[in-house]
Amino acid sequence: MVKVIIQECSEYEINSLILKINDGIERLGGWDLFVRPGDIVLLKVNLIGPKPSESAAITHSEFLRAIVRILKQRGCEVWIGDSSGGAIAGIAPTAKSFKVSGYEEVAKEEGAIIKNFDSEGVMEVCSKSKYGETMYLAKPIFDADVVINLPKLKTHSAGIYTGAVKNVFGCIPGLRKAKYHKMAPNPKDFGEILADIHQSAKFQLHIMDGIYAMQGEGPTAGDVYLGNKILMSTDPLALDTVAINMIGMKIEEVPNLSAAIEREIGESRLENITIDGDFKSVPQLEGFRLPKRYKGSNRRNYNVLIKVIDFFKTAPRINRKKCRNCNVCVESCPVKAINTDTKQIDYKICIECMCCHELCMHKAVELKKENLLARIFDSLSFGKYR
Repeated sequence: MVKVIIQECSEYEINSLILKINDGIERLGGWDLFVRPGDIVLLKVNLIGPKPSESAAITHSEFLRAIVRILKQRGCEVWIGDSSGGAIAGIAPTAKSFKVSGYEEVAKEEGAIIKNFDSEGVMEVCSKSKYGETMYLAKPIFDADVVINLPKLKTHSAGIYTGAVKNVFGCIPGLRKAKYHKMAPNPKDFGEILADIHQSAKFQLHIMDGIYAMQGEGPTAGDVYLGNKILMSTDPLALDTVAINMIGMKIEEVPNLSAAIEREIGESRLENITIDGDFKSVPQLEGFRLPKRYKGSNRRNYNVLIKVIDFFKTAPRINRKKCRNCNVCVESCPVKAINTDTKQIDYKICIECMCCHELCMHKAVELKKENLLARIFDSLSFGKYR
């Protein structure tokens, strides 16, 4: 049976992190099973945009530091890599993100190397999904001896949840991400893209930062939730299955993981997953709030979920009072639905990919309910959600 380690950890203190991570890896077979002295180890972080670690939008810099230090002590060369979403003046903001996140400082102080996927070249891989087109993934993914995925435990306004499976989307460099959002705007179809990446690039280990998690309208505009958890596994889907159960859902309710289940990227049946570490069963994150798109008490029936999602369907609106005119939303929109000057959204061509909401660093893109009854329902406080 596949194993998922869950460790309790309430702070980003370096010695506590190293202790908890090392103990968890030991339960998976020990570091010698994954890395050897002299190996080049790439840490694929969650660096969605220029956000500070305390925002819970990215893998915390001290969480990253702990893993870098462990690997350096084992004689490994360590790379830190990702490609941020969005665009500023037509350029992906990855370089700025490395600075704002604190990753550059960690790399300098711990002797790691920054790998900006936007400028490191690509490798051509073949898609196995229904889209059947050539994909281009960041070259460091294939140059490294070992790749470790470091996702963040977060909600997602379009996909409900984002974790280990979704985090690999950053392996697509620069603005090509918008092309895939346009190609597969539906979360279930988008999952095919994620499955393609997992089957093309091998990730040996997945270590999730759930100490500061994000609840509500993630992956950038939500609120910090003190999850106090670290999750580890060799199986990304098993890790996500456990994390999803921790926040009160079932994996079948996350449409962008359907392809990963169908294509057997990993184990999705909780009964086939062994829980180890500080817990022997899945702990619950009490009071964790899910996105507005997820409503209703009957969560076991996916068809019911879809009907509920349709009723509470939201659309992005740009709050001009919060807008800083950085134009990230405009330049990140894969179908060019946002007017540069007025910031009005043309809903006739909008594909509801939520890139504008996901990538606005100032929380100026708000989600408003389209259904009048849903707005009334919410205003009367009947539509509360976990």
